Amino acid sequence: MSDFLARMKAAAKADKKTIVLPEGEDPRTLEAARKIVAEDLANLVILGDPATIDVEGVTVIDPKSPTAPKHEAYAQKFAELRAKKGVTIEQARAQMMDATYYGTMMVKMGDADGLVSGACHSTANTLRPALQILKTAPGTKLVSAFMVMCTKTPEYGADGTLIFADCGLNIAPTAEELSEIALASAESWTAFMGDVEPKVAMLSYSTMGSAGGDVAKKVQEATVFAKEKRPSLAVDGDLQLDAAIVPTVAALKAPESDVAGHANVLVFPDLETGNIGYKLVQRFGNAEAYGPILQGIAKPVNDLSRGCVADDIVGVVAITAVQAQMAEKNE
Repeated sequence: MSDFLARMKAAAKADKKTIVLPEGEDPRTLEAARKIVAEDLANLVILGDPATIDVEGVTVIDPKSPTAPKHEAYAQKFAELRAKKGVTIEQARAQMMDATYYGTMMVKMGDADGLVSGACHSTANTLRPALQILKTAPGTKLVSAFMVMCTKTPEYGADGTLIFADCGLNIAPTAEELSEIALASAESWTAFMGDVEPKVAMLSYSTMGSAGGDVAKKVQEATVFAKEKRPSLAVDGDLQLDAAIVPTVAALKAPESDVAGHANVLVFPDLETGNIGYKLVQRFGNAEAYGPILQGIAKPVNDLSRGCVADDIVGVVAITAVQAQMAEKNE
């Protein structure tokens, strides 16, 4: 277990939060739940058929049952929230039969502190209810996603831990959107790794304009935008991956950069490269990969890769609990 995950688990145990797992039908969710209970990381609510969920120490709710706790109250509130979209109370009651919508309403109404889903559902299935019900956090211009990568190469990042963004949500971000991803990811780094300054590398196949092309130009523009928005942030680009994290390569390719060779937040030019990149590191490098963690939602809701294992779910639940602690302090 990485030092990062150990810190997340210790923080989660110190101030336990209630986390909803809407995928009670998935065996990985149930295996993870047993581990979470054993480690005393969170109070869990598992949504699904009680007859098939054999986990002690958790609350089990079947959202498909009209007698589920607060089913009518959630439906009424959802109808109110979606009234301008023409949602009727009958439609809202039907929507509350969906576990992810029901779980997200639990978070909205303060009956849970966060939600983790995605083991057997797409990112869209997790994000859509969050955006409809919880909305975005104040000041958010773009909701994005990042992976916490805990690698076995301590010379990179913070003892091997880095943030990769965006690896799960924005398909082809513009230069402006890339700059927002960079700023949000730097904030997320500070929230989780407050004792280490974020150093953000805007990645490309080019280093400091060494190659032409639209992608490299977009990354260069995004870097300018990010520096204008937050002059105090250590952000630089365009940088190739090796120039971003390897000091000897940085000395050759970007000798004047204060980020090159020392980056701990890697911003990819698009979803394709980000998603492929994190999975390469995870599978070939045997790294721990936690996420996609969503940033910009008003309350903690986090996604999972459908290729996740039970330990990944445990890690994301711990991270979500820590996010809930932070949100509580900021209220």
